[in-house]
Amino acid sequence: MPRVRVHQHVNPLAPFYRQTPVPLVIEDLFSDPARPLFMDIGCARGRFLLKMASELPEYNYLGVEIREPLVEEANRLAAEAGLANLRYSFCNAMLWLDRLIENFPDGRLQMVTIQFPDPWFKKKHEKRRMVNREMADAIARKLAPAGKVFVQTDIEFLAEEMFEIFRSHEALAEEKIDANPFPVKTERELAVEGKSLPVYRSIFNRIG
Repeated sequence: MPRVRVHQHVNPLAPFYRQTPVPLVIEDLFSDPARPLFMDIGCARGRFLLKMASELPEYNYLGVEIREPLVEEANRLAAEAGLANLRYSFCNAMLWLDRLIENFPDGRLQMVTIQFPDPWFKKKHEKRRMVNREMADAIARKLAPAGKVFVQTDIEFLAEEMFEIFRSHEALAEEKIDANPFPVKTERELAVEGKSLPVYRSIFNRIG
C-alpha cells in the first residue's frame, strides 16, 4: 500500500486543529498498561516508534501527531506488525497535550521525545512552533521522577528556543549529550547526518 499523502506543514492555529481531544485512558491503549510509557510528540509517520517498539519491547509507546491521516496509517502498520505496545493519537500537542494525557497515572510516563519539529522560520509564524511553556508544564506534571525529555533538531535557533523553555522549568534539569541515546534514529536524523550537518540535542531530567 502506498504512503498516505499529506501536507508537510499544517497550521496548528487553524480552527480544525483547535478541537479538544478526548483524554486517553492507558488501559484502553495497551495490552499491558503497567509498562513504563515512552511518548514521541510530533511523531509524523511514526516509523521511529514502530522500530523502537520492537527493539525495546519493555515499554509502551505512544505517538502524538497533528496530521490525522498519518495517525491512521501508523496505527494500521502497528496493528499489522502485531505490536500491542504501540499506539498513535491525533492531537494538536501545542494546544492540547495537557488534555490528552491528563488521565495518565502518575509515574507512568518515563520518556518523552521531541524530534525535528517544524521550525516555522518566518517571524509572523513563530506562534505556530510546537514547543511552548504550556507543553513543558504538561510534560513535567506527568513525567515520572527521574523521567527524561529528549529534544533534538538540526535548526540551531530552534534548538536554543526549545532548550531554553525546558531549561527554565523548575521541575527539570538539563543533561548535556553529544549523541542520540536510542538504538533507532528518525528518517530526518539519518538524512541530516548523511549530509554531515550538525544535530543539536539535549536531555532534561525530572527533578524529585
